Amino acid sequence: MATRSFLGTTEARELPEGLDWVNTPAPLRLQDLRGKVIILDFWTYC
Repeated sequence: MATRSFLGTTEARELPEGLDWVNTPAPLRLQDLRGKVIILDFWTYC
């Protein structure tokens, strides 16, 4: 079975300004993340 690549099929939007970031020295930009593997962990306080 052939594998299908989704590389470059959808462009990500720039991250909104003014967000609070945890464990980062400065706000993140897509340009800083390009070419890296990113793991997102979504959680809330109940």
